[in-house]
Amino acid sequence: MQRTTNSRYHGQPETLENERINRKECRVSNVTTRTDRATNRTAVCHHSSKISLGVSTMDLTICLTFCLLLVSFLYLALTRKGSKNLPPGSLGFPLIGQSFELLRVMQTNKAEQWLQERSRKYGPVSKFSLLGTPTVFIHGHSANKFIFTCDANVLGNQQPAPFRKICGERNIMELTGDDHKRVRGAIVSFLKPEMLKQYVGKMDEEVRDYLEMYWHGAQKVMVMPLMKTLTFNIMSSLLFGIEQGERRNNLLELIRSMMNALSSLPINLPFTRFHHSLKASAKLRTLIQDLINERRAALEQGIAIPNRDFITCLISIGKNDPSICMSDEEIIDSTIAVMIAGHDTSSVLLTFLVKLLGTDQSVYANIMREHEEIAKSKTLEELLTWDDLAKMKYTWSVAMETLRMNPPLLGSFRKVLKEFQYEGYTIPKGWQVIWATNMTHMDERIFPDPTKFDPSRFEKQTPIPPYCFVAFGGGPRICPGNEFARIETLVTIHYLVTRFRWKLCYSDNPISRMPFPVFRNGMPIEIEPKDTVRIH
Repeated sequence: MQRTTNSRYHGQPETLENERINRKECRVSNVTTRTDRATNRTAVCHHSSKISLGVSTMDLTICLTFCLLLVSFLYLALTRKGSKNLPPGSLGFPLIGQSFELLRVMQTNKAEQWLQERSRKYGPVSKFSLLGTPTVFIHGHSANKFIFTCDANVLGNQQPAPFRKICGERNIMELTGDDHKRVRGAIVSFLKPEMLKQYVGKMDEEVRDYLEMYWHGAQKVMVMPLMKTLTFNIMSSLLFGIEQGERRNNLLELIRSMMNALSSLPINLPFTRFHHSLKASAKLRTLIQDLINERRAALEQGIAIPNRDFITCLISIGKNDPSICMSDEEIIDSTIAVMIAGHDTSSVLLTFLVKLLGTDQSVYANIMREHEEIAKSKTLEELLTWDDLAKMKYTWSVAMETLRMNPPLLGSFRKVLKEFQYEGYTIPKGWQVIWATNMTHMDERIFPDPTKFDPSRFEKQTPIPPYCFVAFGGGPRICPGNEFARIETLVTIHYLVTRFRWKLCYSDNPISRMPFPVFRNGMPIEIEPKDTVRIH
């Protein structure tokens, strides 16, 4: 009758009274299985299972702790291997590093301040970690020059994983060395000024159609989403050769779905934005492949000209110069990359310009004088020309100053292909390097009083030093679409200021980066037409 719990663990018999008590405990706790045999074994199973559960939980905790420590140790060992003098800074928690921290400051539009704080704390060279990849942050005039002119065998192009997965491995932003030169040469053949001159009229028509459809007759418009629609229409027409209709609408939906995940974590699960973007990317690739087949057939039948649109140009140029011939995969990937880059950067610039002209009356008055002079020399139906754009010097200076203070691109990445020394620090192979646009744009040694909006910076006879204004990149890696963006911006601003007046609905228009700046409220404005002039 005085048997202890330990005696029962060894299977020693209990009294009939204790067995009844134990059976009740088993039923109440639901730990053991109800059986028809109320024997000693029931009680034994009940208690031994509790012990086993305790031991298993403790073992699992120890095991997980050990594994975590092992992963941390290996991570630190691998990231330090062969590097005796790494840049200052912390790599943070293994595999995560500062990833969530950077995403957080991007969503609150404080990424520039975050990078500036790192600069003040660690100097012009520091390290951190993004998604498990050790990253070196460098900035300044010399850093920009190093990034844009470095040997392709040392630094290679590399975008964040979501961008790479969505846009493809063979897009121009991923290629290096001879492949990059070849694909860039093909893209520039379409985007060079001599070619773009013939597309000014086409852009003019797209802007007129857009304003007629979305602005005329409206009292209030949401600027940012509508500017995205405009830049998409222009890109769709000139790059894809797709006019208004169902096919263009389907294309727009696919592009929007892809854009939603460019700054997300690359987790491919059914409920994630990244998963939906990958599905949209696959559909878009099929659509572009169909366009390639159609354009190639049209060229072979002699019913299409080589410079009809971007895709046709990339197909035909390889026949004339095999050294820059592109595969279908490269055409698809580069078309997607150019579409995304051109779609968002131009719409961001135009949105900031609309905001500026709604708040700075001095700048607005100067731009109005410039465009009224051009409008007086033309009939209502007459399209803008290349010569007209050349007269919009002040407008473009305003646009450049807007890009200086609000660069659409926060920065870019390069992959370290070969270990090298920079500013006395060792940068190991396999790491990545990031540079930031705003660091030189807001440097008072380069741009005095950098927080002041001053378009005259870009009107002076003395040019800005190379690799300091890098909104379009620099050197051999300058954006091939910068002239396209200039035409697009000038044509749009011309028709906005000559056809409409507007004022901002809110003085505060909060911004997030995803990764391009996004006005969270869409930046609504109240508009009214000037003299009730119709475009058509």
